[in-house]
Amino acid sequence: MQAAAKENGIILMEAFAYLHSPLIAAIKVELDKGTIGEVCYLENAFVTSDYDLSNIRMRKETLGGSLYDLGCYCISQAVWLLGEPESVCAVADFSDQGVDRLATGILNYPNGARAVFTCGMTLPTEQYKQLDRLQIHGTKGVLRTDAEYNQAGRLSYQVVTDEQTITRYVDVPQNYSLEVAQLGRCIAFGEQPHVSADFTLATARTLDKALAAIGY
Repeated sequence: MQAAAKENGIILMEAFAYLHSPLIAAIKVELDKGTIGEVCYLENAFVTSDYDLSNIRMRKETLGGSLYDLGCYCISQAVWLLGEPESVCAVADFSDQGVDRLATGILNYPNGARAVFTCGMTLPTEQYKQLDRLQIHGTKGVLRTDAEYNQAGRLSYQVVTDEQTITRYVDVPQNYSLEVAQLGRCIAFGEQPHVSADFTLATARTLDKALAAIGY
């Protein structure tokens, strides 16, 4: 797809709208300026209700499962904040239909940092419950937020050190509108896609390693 887009002068950008969020930008700035020191450990989760078996997410022939549907968010977030990992370990619980209902993985980085993710479709059916979590532990403190992927509104994150806990607030528009606007600027004014081709491939390689590890 990337090769075809480049050959035909087409802008192609993966639809990770949450990466356009000012909240993610603020968290990345905190990490880059060393607010919590050197990152040692990142933990995130994305767990939702399950679905009726007619749903494509619940069937192997339509590439269902929590890693493909939800784990791609956890993995992309870790890659966005920490870079592409050196290796991946993962385990999963499978349904009778052959898809992973719950999966947990470890991303290992050359500097010794680790990222751990959990994704699943295990909460009550037809109620649409959702669990979202991000914690990043560094040598000087911890950064954490319970903001949902693609959530809009006045969101917050906390920076916790031995001295104090600071809560910072970020006003976040609807993320898909931000992504569409950015893609429009790429087309009209030559701006580079925020979600780059290199990032997409790094995320895909990492997801493939996790899928291979669980035996999907």
